[in-house]
Parts: sequence; C-alpha cells; structure tokens
Amino acid sequence: MRSRAYTIFRKAILAEQQVVCVYDGRRRELCPHIIGHNKSGEEVVLAWQFAGESSGKLPQWRCLRLANVSDAHARDGSWHEGGSHRTAQTCVSAIDLDINIHVRKRR
Repeated sequence: MRSRAYTIFRKAILAEQQVVCVYDGRRRELCPHIIGHNKSGEEVVLAWQFAGESSGKLPQWRCLRLANVSDAHARDGSWHEGGSHRTAQTCVSAIDLDINIHVRKRR
C-alpha cells in the first residue's frame, strides 16, 4: 500500500504540478520527476527543488525518502527542471513513474 506522500507526489507528476512539503525540517518547493523505490525498498522521489529552504544552494536535484516528508500538497505553477542530465540518476532504482518517459512521451 502506498503512503499518502507517495500518492500526492505521483499525482503531481502526472499533472505536472509542483509539490510543497516539509522534509528534514525544511519547507521545500519541488517539481517531482521520478518516483518509485530505492535499493532498500523505501519509497523515494527524485525532484527538482527550485525554492524554499535548503542547507545548500538552490535550485538543485533532491532525492527524498517519502517516509520523511510531511505536510505535502500539490499546487499549480510553472514546471521547473534541472538543466544538467549528464549523469544517470541513482535515487530511484525501481521506477514506478518518470515524467519524461511515462507522461510526456504519451503526448
């Protein structure tokens, strides 16, 4: 059974919506790109964090363990994504949904 956070992020990918949430005690504004499970079987999402709070510079890619996400909700807004795709992502090992493969290629 999927967690509430997983369901919110998955629906946001399908609708190309932003997600606002709290992760590691910081408010994040994200565009989720890939969702599924990591090698340990945990629910994870690869997202582009474009605003909110961060310990580093923004924008940047984030790998979020969904068990650590709270107060998540989707909203309409401009879609953001990182410009660099030079390295393969290692966040999600068992991909459920990838915006570039499962959503945009259907159009």
